[in-house]
Amino acid sequence: MKSRYVFPRHTGADLPVAVGGDGIHLIDSEGRRYIDASGGAAVSCLGHSDADVTAAICRQAEKLAFAHTGFFTSEPTEALAEKLVRLAPEGIERAYFVSGGSEAMEAALKLARQYYLEVGQPQRRQIIARWQSYHGNTLGALSAGGNRWRRAQFEPFMVGAMHHVSPCNAWRYKAEGETDDAYGDRLAAELDAKIEELGPETVAAFVAEPIVGATMGAVPPVEGYFRKIKAVCEKHGVLLILDEVMCGMGRTGTLFACEQDGISPDMIAVAKGLGAGYQPIGALLVSAGVYAAIEAGSGFFQHGHTYVGHPIGTAAALAVLEKISGPEMLAQVRHSGSHLMANLCARYRNHPHIGEVRGRGLFIGLEVVADRATKEPFDPARRLAARIKSEAMANGLMCYPMSGTVDGERGDHVLLAPPFIATIDELDLLADLLDKSIARVLAA
Repeated sequence: MKSRYVFPRHTGADLPVAVGGDGIHLIDSEGRRYIDASGGAAVSCLGHSDADVTAAICRQAEKLAFAHTGFFTSEPTEALAEKLVRLAPEGIERAYFVSGGSEAMEAALKLARQYYLEVGQPQRRQIIARWQSYHGNTLGALSAGGNRWRRAQFEPFMVGAMHHVSPCNAWRYKAEGETDDAYGDRLAAELDAKIEELGPETVAAFVAEPIVGATMGAVPPVEGYFRKIKAVCEKHGVLLILDEVMCGMGRTGTLFACEQDGISPDMIAVAKGLGAGYQPIGALLVSAGVYAAIEAGSGFFQHGHTYVGHPIGTAAALAVLEKISGPEMLAQVRHSGSHLMANLCARYRNHPHIGEVRGRGLFIGLEVVADRATKEPFDPARRLAARIKSEAMANGLMCYPMSGTVDGERGDHVLLAPPFIATIDELDLLADLLDKSIARVLAA
């Protein structure tokens, strides 16, 4: 339907009305079922009808709906923080709860600045991120993000203290004959040079997604990349902030994506899968050292939102975390992800218009190109991503196609992030429907 009063994402949108959820499916008002192959936007990791999570929400709503954190803490908030910290990479000791990923990244950027004020280094005011990253839609997070199309019309508002270096995308940018190790060295050297250019004493933090999601389509780093990046940050006293809003919370087969890269950052932003779509929630996880600086200094993080630590949100997230952090669930993600990846690679190994199938766990991207050999993208005027999305919906499949894969304007990819609970048969059907949708669009 076309909304009469809602301000939609697109004013011309004529959308089906979602009225129910059943496992990995969403159901519209006409009874049509759609396989949620993208988890919305990598959100619905437990599907759409988890009785344990909805029961936790109901119990908390009956007990306590809201208590402002300027006056109270709450039992589910304390319990969720404890569980997250216990499961987090070494060195993480505190959790700051917000309502979503953009808020978590805004908190990270502001905390990085305040940290250096508290430790007597006020000159550290610069942030370095990567081109073709995505860190949220609020102005600070958008400034840190490196997607040129998303930034363009808001350029007058972009924060001048945000700087960018190259992404780690081996398929597209690794030089001919260059090894993964040499490519990682080259990118680490680029970051080192950028810090030197800005002045090491002025740089506060480096920000990156362990696996780049929406803007490039599940692009993992080469082996050793983040260990080299962390070494550069430590060399210059720069904080390392990892954005796991999309790729974290079990999505890649470990609870935190950075576990597979063997590093412990200073801060980690999580959201999406933390609430599994049952409640809006995000969290900024903070190292002992960063927290200690605030505690020993002003004692006050000059930041906050009304719904920080909302009891119903944290109660829902605690129930979600109990499920997704278990070894059986994480093993299932790894097994299911390997199966889906093998299925897609077999289908598209010699496809002239699928350049690469990539990702980790149940976080998989397919880059669609005009020429596989040259990696040349399709003309943006073809609106390939939008057409794949529309065709997939007509076939009962929700996937996450995006344009601008290469530079924010050119390039197309499809992102898959199905619920962790999907069966092998459901994943095979997902692949069939995706194949059918892509084939029809490319043939048109």
